[in-house]
Amino acid sequence: MATDSLKAKYAEIIIRPRITEKATFISEKNVHAFEVSSNATKKQVAEAVKAFYKVTPVKVNIVKNPAKEVFIRGKKGVKSGVKKAYVYLKKGDKLE
Repeated sequence: MATDSLKAKYAEIIIRPRITEKATFISEKNVHAFEVSSNATKKQVAEAVKAFYKVTPVKVNIVKNPAKEVFIRGKKGVKSGVKKAYVYLKKGDKLE
């Protein structure tokens, strides 16, 4: 029961794994990319990865991409921003 409440708490921090071409290339170097909530900290992301994947990260880098205005087919819109976390694992560790 205690682990379920922890996972629910951390589910709000890590939104989803980021699966892109760049993320695939860096995953070969044991670095994994995640989309995280806009108020998540490095420490919270490290704890969430530890809770979900049972692996201790070596370091965590966070990148914020701002929202951008776009103009497509005569209509204005907004491309939403995202906050990404790059989680570095030591050699031999893998995410399941």
